[in-house]
Amino acid sequence: MVDPRTAIVNERMKRITKIIAISSGKGGVGKSLVASTLALTLAKTGYKVGLLDLDFTSPSTHLILGIKNVQPKEDKGLVPPNVHNMKYMSIIYYTGEHALPLRGTDVSNALIELLSITNWGKLDFLIIDMPPGIGDATLDLLRLTRNIRFLIVTTPSQLAFETVRKLAVLLRESKTKVIGILENMNIPSHEAVKQQTPLIGFDLLGQIPYDQKVENALGDTNKLLKTTFAKRVKKLIPRIEAQT
Repeated sequence: MVDPRTAIVNERMKRITKIIAISSGKGGVGKSLVASTLALTLAKTGYKVGLLDLDFTSPSTHLILGIKNVQPKEDKGLVPPNVHNMKYMSIIYYTGEHALPLRGTDVSNALIELLSITNWGKLDFLIIDMPPGIGDATLDLLRLTRNIRFLIVTTPSQLAFETVRKLAVLLRESKTKVIGILENMNIPSHEAVKQQTPLIGFDLLGQIPYDQKVENALGDTNKLLKTTFAKRVKKLIPRIEAQT
């Protein structure tokens, strides 16, 4: 039986111009930090932006952005609260600080429910912080969401890049647009990611060095925007704007 909620998902997202999923092959590469900082920077630039935290296993964008004491409101669905000049939606509203142990079908059910009830309205960009790896959330999003683009985050680690390679194959086979690959915590003497990215058919968007100031900026968006990390993320905007 077809889930009736799936028909609602694209209706909810039809007024969003660009949907960008920030993804990674594995955890610990700074995916959530990239998603949060990119959404924040786009909002500061003047765009209408939404940030959706779909990392059910360990949502952290609220910690990065210092978001607390807010809840979505009901109005023909759930309207995300406006925080830092952007709309913000996360599973954290319902789980608090508790773990959310979900199996395959439960992940799909939670994702479909969140997508079908969230009333985003008109947005220029919806940034989605994806769960790490290639799992049910990624497969469901590819199935349910039209015109989605992926930005893939990796580190210089060959282990991290190997998972990116597998994710790249999946996205290519599904004919999903990929904006490119971003190398986080770059080590100047390591050029493996730069050399190997073209071999898997994608662009290297940039290389962000490890920034010690980021840790002390977590929860304070003013400090975060002043970091080298945020300034490098801001340089991605022209490439993202150019995507059609």
